[in-house]
Amino acid sequence: MLNKKVKAAAVHAAPVYMDKAASLRKVLALINQAARKSVELLAFPEVFVPGFPYFAYAYAPNAATVALYAAQSVVVPDDLEDVQAACAKFNIVVVLGISERMRGGNSLFNSIVTVDADGTILGVHRKVQPTWAERLVWGQGSGYTLRTYELRTMDDGGGGYRIGGLACWEHVINGARQALIDQGQHVHVGCWPALDVLKGFEKVACAQIEALMKTHALTAQVFVLCASSYVDETCLRWMTEKLGPQDKVRAGGGWTAIVHPFCSIVAGPHTTSQDKLVVSEIDLSQLDLVKAYVDGVGHYKRPEVFSSHVDMTQRWKDEPDIVGPISWCSEGLGEP
Repeated sequence: MLNKKVKAAAVHAAPVYMDKAASLRKVLALINQAARKSVELLAFPEVFVPGFPYFAYAYAPNAATVALYAAQSVVVPDDLEDVQAACAKFNIVVVLGISERMRGGNSLFNSIVTVDADGTILGVHRKVQPTWAERLVWGQGSGYTLRTYELRTMDDGGGGYRIGGLACWEHVINGARQALIDQGQHVHVGCWPALDVLKGFEKVACAQIEALMKTHALTAQVFVLCASSYVDETCLRWMTEKLGPQDKVRAGGGWTAIVHPFCSIVAGPHTTSQDKLVVSEIDLSQLDLVKAYVDGVGHYKRPEVFSSHVDMTQRWKDEPDIVGPISWCSEGLGEP
């Protein structure tokens, strides 16, 4: 039984497009803002740093553009010390979507970093299958990083809870969702970009996001924090100035909400081109009632009928390094 209430927030915001340093400063500002609202758990959109590679959908393939994107991608843990410090300072858990650059290399991944409230990086999840044009930018993550993490600093005597996340259309991979369910997940973070800004997706993208988030909430019996970005003028201007005119991506978009395990929306949805923290208290003790009806790791699983296998073999050389814990050391460091 988890007898705990957590004040949680999902970020709906635009990054400073293709500017790692400025986007990380915005991350720190949003952490500060969340702390002023007494938020304990803060979820960010997909690849919030340095922004979603919309250029892959708007222009012909161009390796030079991917190289520019790589230069603005995040190296773990080197680029995240200030984020770790902010988590420790404000006693807040942060789940952050980043474009990750392999340390000492050039390979990129669509990654989700989970930082505990003492500044420890609990681990990095790499999206197991980049979608469509994303494959021009990111490599495939392996099952090694498909994990949930127990938030040690959130154990107040009622027991710590387990959190995990997936990125965007990774949620359509039922095996990936089941892997998190089997690990006893309690809270899920769905990291998304704005998809309804893409030509051909204007009328369907938000419905897809809502459907996938509610599906995982019910089938996993978890609270879902769905965090989305939107496209602002800095993104459109960067693409126009660097790559030329385009008509495949427009401004706006995004769908940000917090979803109850029984699929009611407890906060949001927020869908406008305006930065906002979508905030709600989530009562983890309510999972007991939900699981009386359906328990995906217990009485509703039917393991004698259904089984699944997740290959969690290490595939990339650095995976043991980025699947933490990676402690944060405050010695010699200034304020975030």
